[in-house]
Amino acid sequence: MFALRELCQQVAVIPVLVVKESQQAQPLAEALVAGGLTVLEVTLRTPAALEVIRLMSEVPGSQVGAGTVLTLADVKAAKAAGAQFAVSPGATADLVKAAADEGLPLLPGAATASEVMSLLELGVDTLKFFPAEAAGGVAMLKSLYGPLPKVRFCPTGGITEQTAANYLALPNVMCVGGSWVTPDHLVQAGNWSAIQALAQAAQALKV
Repeated sequence: MFALRELCQQVAVIPVLVVKESQQAQPLAEALVAGGLTVLEVTLRTPAALEVIRLMSEVPGSQVGAGTVLTLADVKAAKAAGAQFAVSPGATADLVKAAADEGLPLLPGAATASEVMSLLELGVDTLKFFPAEAAGGVAMLKSLYGPLPKVRFCPTGGITEQTAANYLALPNVMCVGGSWVTPDHLVQAGNWSAIQALAQAAQALKV
């Protein structure tokens, strides 16, 4: 988990990517890396996702993970595609064990103190706070910090360029996850220079 925490601390924002076409993979990753966002999450929500992970992993400087990992099969497929880490919206003991067995660092989701405590019992203290805005946002994370100060979070879900800095200012937040860096209209248009500019602005949020 320390390696995963170190990875998350390298960037202000982890782009949450839903990539529909594999030919978009490498130029998109190149634009994000050039903008300073080197840690990328490719969600397993499209048929192209595993090929996208493979192609993005070939881009120098990129560190690519698989998002929306729900099952043992997802863990195995992500690892085989070259993912360096996995992200899940929630967590089960079986999923945590599967990721550990495969040697794939897992960033599991949690939204309540009980969920965080259950993951701590499994030895996991680096978590995704999801769905961030719907689950209480900055106020909730402030409340969790008091009793659970060792836990670090990557809040994801509903965070925008305007609200990201409020999360990043918290002592228990390493980075945030967000999709605003790669709006679909820019990806479909292949406007990689605009995406690079958005990535640079996002990375500049890191203090």
